[in-house]
Amino acid sequence: MELSIVVPTYNEAPNVAELVDRITVAMRGVSCEVIFVDDSTDATPDVVRDVAARADIPVRLIHREEPDQGLGGAVLEGIAASQSDLCVVMDADLQHPPEKIPELVERFSHGDVDLVIASRYAGGGKADGFADRTRVFVSRMSTLVTKAMFPVRLREVTDPMTGFFLIDRRALDVDGLKPRGFKILLEMLARAPLTVAEVPFDFGDRHAGESKASLRQGFHFIGQLTALRFGKMSLFALVGALGAVINIGIVWALTALGIDYIVAAIVAAELTIIGNFVLIERFVFHDMRGAASGMWVRFAKSFGFNNAEALVRIPIMALMVESWHISSVVATAITLAVAFIVRFVFHSLVVYAPRKEGPRSAAREVAEKIDEQAMQPGEL
Repeated sequence: MELSIVVPTYNEAPNVAELVDRITVAMRGVSCEVIFVDDSTDATPDVVRDVAARADIPVRLIHREEPDQGLGGAVLEGIAASQSDLCVVMDADLQHPPEKIPELVERFSHGDVDLVIASRYAGGGKADGFADRTRVFVSRMSTLVTKAMFPVRLREVTDPMTGFFLIDRRALDVDGLKPRGFKILLEMLARAPLTVAEVPFDFGDRHAGESKASLRQGFHFIGQLTALRFGKMSLFALVGALGAVINIGIVWALTALGIDYIVAAIVAAELTIIGNFVLIERFVFHDMRGAASGMWVRFAKSFGFNNAEALVRIPIMALMVESWHISSVVATAITLAVAFIVRFVFHSLVVYAPRKEGPRSAAREVAEKIDEQAMQPGEL
């Protein structure tokens, strides 16, 4: 194969036939394949099989009964399964025009880049396919924020959020990528020193079906961006900061109702301990859960440690209030800030530690874990 075209799909049955027909016309004379990596709950897999039976180009289906790592994971699975090292990634909704693929291939053929991005914001590109001006504004602002956080890696990139690009997979460590969200191109750009070129394209109207954009995806993007730029420690801090705000709010509300500040602090601590565990499970250490102890064991370790930490922290807070005459809210904030580093180290090295498979140097394990969890990936 000269080219593999990877198309992640989620409930895109009405678009499959039109997409394959237009790819077939656009790529006439080129040996190519289309790989649908499907997480659908509708008839999309059956439609892909029907289209594959009559198509003039090879069409393959990877249907994932238990999707792993979302859209980004689907893209990586398709790239890993492709018969060509040259892979085009695109959506199935035809907002990414297949007629643009030959231009991506032609630009790559110059031999000076690893990645060719189809950009909505390069010269001549358009983003008219967004549903409304709000979506256009959100897209523009997300792009500006992303470029501001990666000024070196993205200095030549106008559209790091696009899902339409050509990549030479030999330039990637596919196994080393750990997609946290649906912006797989951002993951690649942040983790690998790729040489990049762009070609403009018009982001068209959706052919059929409904957009998958949602508030939930927005939160996933924020988490992905934070983790990529600063690593797990900052994402852990983000969760901790949210918990601290909630903790302080609970203390304030309960003391305002006349409840003793010690009781208020205990109630706030228990509620935020549980809430923080749920969030770090989902957003911070999700990629380490498979190798770690079971979920209830992880919860027991986290809950036990945080309560032990609270038993130390709350008397210190009481001392600050009673002896130093600091307000209970300020004392709560100070002690939570001090506890952050200890909590992160404990969760990295104990709660989410891989199950032991043999003897290992404790000092080396501590050093490696702190380095890996606190510093990776970040921008070089």
